[in-house]
Amino acid sequence: MSRFIKEYLAKAQELSSQGICFVTVTLIQPEGHVPQDIGAKAIITSEGIVWGTVGGGRLEAQAIEHSKKLIEKPSHPELVRYDLQRDLNMVCGGMASLFYELSTQSSWKIAVFGAGHVAQAVVPLIANFDCQIWCLDPREEWLAKLPKKGNLKKIHSSDLPGCVSGLPENLFYLCITQGHFTDLPIVREILKRGDARFLGVIGSVQKSRTLKTTLREEGFSEEQIKSIHCPVGLPIGTNAPSEIAVSIAAQLLQKRDELESQLTEKL
Repeated sequence: MSRFIKEYLAKAQELSSQGICFVTVTLIQPEGHVPQDIGAKAIITSEGIVWGTVGGGRLEAQAIEHSKKLIEKPSHPELVRYDLQRDLNMVCGGMASLFYELSTQSSWKIAVFGAGHVAQAVVPLIANFDCQIWCLDPREEWLAKLPKKGNLKKIHSSDLPGCVSGLPENLFYLCITQGHFTDLPIVREILKRGDARFLGVIGSVQKSRTLKTTLREEGFSEEQIKSIHCPVGLPIGTNAPSEIAVSIAAQLLQKRDELESQLTEKL
């Protein structure tokens, strides 16, 4: 086994053991002037290239962009052929085919709306689970405080309700924004999608009543309203963000195991 392959396998194993999704990109069928040899490989995570190269420049930039899309919305392996001059405006010309193969360790996907004090406690905690996380907030400075994790994607947006439609299917959702008036529009969009595996909203019992009354008046069904877990989290601990985070994480695990058990019973 060559040193090149040994290094590739070692890096792939390292990422897999950490539960980090990655794409292996391999250069095949090069024609003409191509910036790398056939068989060149790169490993790309949501943070970018972590090992290897397929040539640098615009071809590699395209490989990174396409790989990140695959990580966000997984699909089968793909073979994409590029005309370097026509498609990427590279003066060297030539043709290159890149083979993209996604390695993903978890189908458990969690979207966290809000990056405030509670999110600062809960996101690092659940990032240790075998899951993929999207954290969305209009405040860049709060997103920046979250740890850099391969399974965590930070999304800065001033339109959080508008982001719902662009997220993957079958998510666990947590709404822990700055209050009722920012949570409500997000909850509306999640209910309209109709594919949430879990929907938790932070708040008091009174907030829960207000939220559900508003949604009922807007025409949402009782089944939809009953699917909302508000207050989110198991009834344990105090109101300290660190303890709220534990109660939320525990409820997420409980719901995940419940759904997996139901699926197993159907098989």
